[in-house]
Amino acid sequence: MTSAIIWGAAALVYLAFRGWYDNWRGPLTAAEIDALMARADRGAAGSDTARAAIRAFLEADDGREFVMFNLVKTTRDPVPDPLGGPDKPGIDLLNRYARHFIRVLVRRGGHPLMVRRKIGGYVDSWAAGEDPGWSVIGLMRYRSRRDMMLLALDPEFARHHPDKLAGTLATFSFPTAPQLSLVLGPRTSVALILALGASLVDLWR
Repeated sequence: MTSAIIWGAAALVYLAFRGWYDNWRGPLTAAEIDALMARADRGAAGSDTARAAIRAFLEADDGREFVMFNLVKTTRDPVPDPLGGPDKPGIDLLNRYARHFIRVLVRRGGHPLMVRRKIGGYVDSWAAGEDPGWSVIGLMRYRSRRDMMLLALDPEFARHHPDKLAGTLATFSFPTAPQLSLVLGPRTSVALILALGASLVDLWR
């Protein structure tokens, strides 16, 4: 195996990764937004305020990735299982939902960035409500706003959404854009891993 083959294979793997990871379709068009919102409205259970916020977010689409910040309060007491059978702790239902959600998220070029459990009360707050007892925070990377909507409309996501409703006592989510980060993103880390792997193979051949 020559060096050209080794490094060419690594380059092809990286190009395949970028083909999955990046949004190549650009921002949403007005027609796409209308079609997606119409599909969402047919099965919507959320508030008018939430739907207005979603439409405004879609209309401001810049075609770039974003990270959704999620704050969740779970219940650990047994609650009725949406799939039937004996009651289950709410946290178990939320974990079951998360397994299916992440599978759909990854299929659409997204992935979890961070999930952290809360280990203390508010240590700094003002003009904010009382701590309701948040359980976890989650940062989820979405490839695009189009992918966010298509995920929400995916039948597999919808099928397991009752688990989230049953296991969650309170939650809120909002999209964020980068301002400062000291963490290497997957584009860089995958490139470094592939380069390291290709270098080792090239040395040992």
